[in-house]
Amino acid sequence: METASPTHMARRTFLGAAAGLALAATGVAGRAGVPPARRAQSDPFVINMLGGMRNPNRRGSRGPLGGDPEDGPLTLDERALSDVLASGTAAVNTTIGYVAGPREPFEYSVAEVARWNRIIRNHPDALLKVRAADDIERAAREGKVGVIQGFQNAAMMGDDAGRAAVFAGLGVKIIQLTYNGANQLGHGSMVPENGGLTDFGRDVVAELNATRTLVDLSHSGERTCLDGIDASAAPVAITHTGCRAVTDLPRNKTDRELRLVAEGGGIVGIYFMPFLAADGMAVAEDVVRHIEHAVQVCGEAHVGIGTDGGTTAVDDLDAAYEAARREVEARRRAGIGAAGERPGVVPFIPDLQGPDQFRKLADMLLARGHSSERIERILGLNALRVMRDVWGE
Repeated sequence: METASPTHMARRTFLGAAAGLALAATGVAGRAGVPPARRAQSDPFVINMLGGMRNPNRRGSRGPLGGDPEDGPLTLDERALSDVLASGTAAVNTTIGYVAGPREPFEYSVAEVARWNRIIRNHPDALLKVRAADDIERAAREGKVGVIQGFQNAAMMGDDAGRAAVFAGLGVKIIQLTYNGANQLGHGSMVPENGGLTDFGRDVVAELNATRTLVDLSHSGERTCLDGIDASAAPVAITHTGCRAVTDLPRNKTDRELRLVAEGGGIVGIYFMPFLAADGMAVAEDVVRHIEHAVQVCGEAHVGIGTDGGTTAVDDLDAAYEAARREVEARRRAGIGAAGERPGVVPFIPDLQGPDQFRKLADMLLARGHSSERIERILGLNALRVMRDVWGE
């Protein structure tokens, strides 16, 4: 019997939603040690271009969205794993490796790849390491989540652009050039000088192209972003951002940046983050507004989602606000915070949480007149196309 493709799976989902069918979460656990199976007949096909598999309610979680300590476990929290399976996520770009801090970037990043390889091996019924675009479709067919290993800072390149080949060989598929600050490649979004890509940064982009690694321009300053688009011979991604024309904050991208990414065949992922509203109190309607603006600027073939969060809901919002206050203070002390991060603002969308978040977003877009086909593309098929273009089959 022929297996339905992710496209057909997604079409069934959203044609059903358009007809007013309720889409229920599949959060019922199976027998001990066995994750719940994805209900392929009703799940959306989602590629989260930047996200995670975290339980923010776990005791000892690091930061308001959770996360593991440096010597973190080699298994995933059971609830987080169940929720991501139930969400329709076929693949997620999971940030690993060095982002900021005192660790040695190269050594830590290599160790993180090894740790996540072991996590994936420890969950063979639920997780699949993504090395090519076909692995994402395979994960969807098998009811698993494809783990895309990616970096949010290229500081681990040191002074050797050839390290791009090392990480490509280890299976790292997406590398972001800068975080909020400056590194040896260029300037992040919070550097006042707004400098461009350095000569070394151009060398790294060339090596990322040569190794078929997707260049990510999230968090970059505007000039570094524009230079990165110009330098890349392959389509690029801004995996998680918002639209500055809608909300004028540095973490969001200008229409010029968005348009040029699209013209080069790339993709822009809209995040579920407080930067979508000027006061930081972003809600689900703000996600829709930014998606709609991005579609207007880029065209519907070049817009996706990169939530910058997980699929497990926060149970205690009061505790989350307090944790967010501490996290904002810690990020400011470390010099890695961004404008728009402030006490009293949580780094997620309070009314767009949990394993049903993508279904809820789809319903909201449908209610505003967007076609099921467009929603399929935004939730995952656009990202799959770009990944196939860059990575190959």
